Order: sequence, then structure tokens, then C-alpha cells
Amino acid sequence: MPKIGNIQLPDFPLLLAPMEDVSDPPFRRLCKMHGADLMYSEFISSEGLIRDAIKSRQKLDIFDYERPVGIQIFGGDEEAMAMSAKIVETVQPDLVDINFGCPVKKVVSKGAGAGVLKDVDLMVRLTQAVIKSTSLPVTVKTRLGWDEESINIDEVAERLQDIGVQALTIHARTRSQMYKGHSDWTHIARIKDNPRITMPIFGNGDIDQPEKALEYKNKFGVDGIMIGRAAIGYPWIFNEIKHFFETGEHLAAPTMKDRIEAAKNHLIWSMEWKGERLGIVEMRRHYTNYFKGIHGFKAYRQKLVTTDGAEDVLKVFDEIADAYHDYIITEQ
Repeated sequence: MPKIGNIQLPDFPLLLAPMEDVSDPPFRRLCKMHGADLMYSEFISSEGLIRDAIKSRQKLDIFDYERPVGIQIFGGDEEAMAMSAKIVETVQPDLVDINFGCPVKKVVSKGAGAGVLKDVDLMVRLTQAVIKSTSLPVTVKTRLGWDEESINIDEVAERLQDIGVQALTIHARTRSQMYKGHSDWTHIARIKDNPRITMPIFGNGDIDQPEKALEYKNKFGVDGIMIGRAAIGYPWIFNEIKHFFETGEHLAAPTMKDRIEAAKNHLIWSMEWKGERLGIVEMRRHYTNYFKGIHGFKAYRQKLVTTDGAEDVLKVFDEIADAYHDYIITEQ
């Protein structure tokens, strides 16, 4: 059973990826309800935290029912990373995670996220600065390397473990791949085969169905799997994978009632956490995912994304429930 510091995880944990504008407390709450074992905040800019940027501070909100939960930070400056780790410690998460994987240009151009993959010495110094300034376990999420010609995950894994990193999540793509092309987990398997590596290694990239999760677990020997985009609008994936591992059978797909309930809860919790207006507006991007492939749903989706006011949006959900009360979902 993998351990991170004093955190005892289940035999083969399923982790929810930290996703910008997605992995907030309302979404994490849904994923936790549906089987996620370890979750992370959206990634937080170390400079933003130190400047007291309100958006960065709000991302520090964690709740006891989410535990174990980690807060993920990123940045390219040692002092800022050390200070932000101290700020993070005040809200008492279970661990601090460092993002060395985000491929987005605005992050990379600041020498943060996947930008650090070009300079392993800097990555080590930034990580050391965080480890020295907190008593919490420190974990890292990264990619295989900057591009196909510079895959350096073997060196990265050894050097990070040597300075005290307690778990490593590897997104099996290079920075230059962004989110395109196929992830290549053979590199992760090689890290797992390295006798020097004793910390848990979690794999990330392209896991979107139970069969694939089981195949990758057996084939590449990882200690757990992190799921990102496949959970957006589909928090059921965690329990579906667990059920498949245990029984070799598929859980019944979520019904229309399940989907309506999940989307409605997501909205209600978003309004509670962000305030009514922001909760309604920011929830709009999720409806397509909750109701993907539902026949004739376009008009209702249009209503959901244009209706203002909590009461009115909830009325739209009632309309949807009436219209689809005997609708059978035939496939996932």
C-alpha cells in the first residue's frame, strides 16, 4: 500500500488531477463522493499567493471531507516557492505538491511548470526550497521531458527522490506534446523498474475507461493512477474503475437522474462557495460534459447556459427531469 509521509493510501489509489478552473472544492466534492482517493487543489501561483492575490488565496480552501487533499503550487523562484509553501501550511492540507508539468505558455514563459524541465538543477533547487520550508510531505507532478529529444524523467525521478520528494506523478507526455498525441507509459514503467526508486510513482495520461486503467496498472506497474480530463462531467469514473478491478464487470452507467443530480449539486455547491452569480456563470462550461450524447439535449443546454438567477436555473433542471424521466441511456 503506497504511503506519502503519514498518509496511508488504499492498495491502488485513484487520484484526481489538479486542473485549472476545474478542480475546485465543488468538483472535488463530487469526485470524492464517487471514489477519488487523493485530490489536489487547482495549481496556485507562488507569486500570486505572496502578493495576496484573491484568486490564489481562494484556491487554498479545503474541507475536512476531502481528506487526504494536497495543495499544488508552481513558480520559478526559490524564495517565492519557499514562502508560498509556508502560506500553504497554514491551511493544513495533507501534502504540498509542486507542478513541474503544466505546458501552458503563460506558465512556461515564467520559467515555471513544464518550463523547469529544461533545467533539472533549477527543478531540484526549487523543490529543495519547498521541502526545507514545510513539515508537510512534498510531492511532484511532472512530464517526461521538454520534447522527444530531451526526455529526462529518469534523472528527474532519482534526483527528486534523493532530496526527499515523497511521491511522483508522471504525465506520460512531453511538454511539446501539450495534451495531443498519445501518452507513452513505457517511460513510467522504466522508472518503476529502477531499483533505486522507492517512492510511489503515479501514472497520468489518457486513462478514460476501466479496461484501460486495468491494462495500464498491470502492464506498467504503477502504484496508482491519476485521472484528469476523463473525470470532467463524469465523476463516476473512479468508482467504475474500482468496480471493474474488483469484479471484471462494468458498473451500470449513470442514469439521466444521476447526471441531473450531479450537475445540480455541482451548481449548488459552486454557488455556495463562489457566490450565486459566479457559481452560475462558471458552471456553464460543465453542462456539455454532464449531458454528453444525450439525445435532443441542445435546447436544454442552451437554457442552462443563458438562464440567470439560482431559482430559474434550478427550474430548468426540474424541466429536464420531467422531460427525461423515462429516458434510458444506452451507452456511456
